[in-house]
Amino acid sequence: MIRPLRDRLAGLFYGWRMVGVSCAIRLLGGGLHAYGFTIFFLPVTQELGLTRAATSLVFSLARAQGAIEGPLAGYCIDRFGPRPVIFIATLLAGIGYMLLAGVNSYTALLIVYMFIISLSYQAGFMDATMAVANNWFIRKRALAMSVTSGSIALGGTLITPFLAYAVHTWGWRRAAIGAGVAFLIGGLPLSLLLRRSPESMGLLPDGEPLPKRAGASQTANAAGAVEKESDFSLRVTLRMHQFWLLSLATALRVVCASSVLVHFVPILVWRGLTEQRAAFFLAFVALLGMPAHLLIGWLGDRVYKPRLMAACMMIASLSVYLLFSGTAEWQLWIALVLFTVVEGLFPVTWATVGDFFGRNNFAKIRGSMSFFYMWGSVIGPVVAGAVYDRTQSYSPLMWGLIFLCWLTALLYLVLVRPSQAAA
Repeated sequence: MIRPLRDRLAGLFYGWRMVGVSCAIRLLGGGLHAYGFTIFFLPVTQELGLTRAATSLVFSLARAQGAIEGPLAGYCIDRFGPRPVIFIATLLAGIGYMLLAGVNSYTALLIVYMFIISLSYQAGFMDATMAVANNWFIRKRALAMSVTSGSIALGGTLITPFLAYAVHTWGWRRAAIGAGVAFLIGGLPLSLLLRRSPESMGLLPDGEPLPKRAGASQTANAAGAVEKESDFSLRVTLRMHQFWLLSLATALRVVCASSVLVHFVPILVWRGLTEQRAAFFLAFVALLGMPAHLLIGWLGDRVYKPRLMAACMMIASLSVYLLFSGTAEWQLWIALVLFTVVEGLFPVTWATVGDFFGRNNFAKIRGSMSFFYMWGSVIGPVVAGAVYDRTQSYSPLMWGLIFLCWLTALLYLVLVRPSQAAA
């Protein structure tokens, strides 16, 4: 049985190995940062004597910084490849979390979280890893991106509960040091395993077979033929209404997602749960994230992606209603299951960018989009925190999020794929 398994692994398209490495890197980022920051939210707020709006502002400004660096990060990824960007990002994440353990003021928290931790996360753990999937796949792009993106949720399932235990047992400062060490000893070696593209290894996207007795010129011609699905420059893309509609829809979806995720533990504490119980439900959301990503990604390669995204946002509106106003525990469970579609749409969004605009300038286009949509992650958590500080309730936030879910669905419904003639 061992030999056939080795044979199957040896025959596996190398792109899936690259996706596997990207998943391992994202697993660290998802468990320690994407889901992990909500574990730090209340302890940091209480120890530093901050309001929830002030703490939300730190996380939100960090994401604004990620938006500002997006175009530059995209240029670096397209120019130098994902590997050096991920290596530097992992190094900064490790150092940043170690420094986080020593902050004693609001100013220090802003500086460390914004200019070290966040500087690394968006470019290395989000943009560069998604560029890996886009470079290696065309026909199976949505699935490859969904597997990559879903690993963040898997990290939330496998790592975030241990982070919550560490914060509860040893305090958030020691837990932050542990997170930094994990980034350094786990992430740096993984980043060195990445390869830029199938063409850099004499292969074609999706594992397409090379022509028999193909020389270098034939291989290049075959690769060029594969790439001719769509190929728009950044300048042309910025003139297309599809780019702006997709950016706006993504920004509104990020408002909804970030508002709930940043305040996830506080929302459930407001509903009467303990912080430990809320952390358990957070891990459950993360657990469902991977199958949700895989299902939505599988569907994304088979149906028109914007319509799929519209349907998911309609489902998300129901999850928001049940999360905030459900009175029975079974309603909370349903809300958590349905909310996974919001996170599951991220890879389908980027697969849509690849489908609409091509592979060659993907990171620059994604980076330019991030300059606009990432502001949603600034606005959402701060408004949510301000609403709670003023009313001592999260109820007023619910109706605004439901409205945004339906508005986002409408924007997705009017999206039409651009033709190559638009260039």
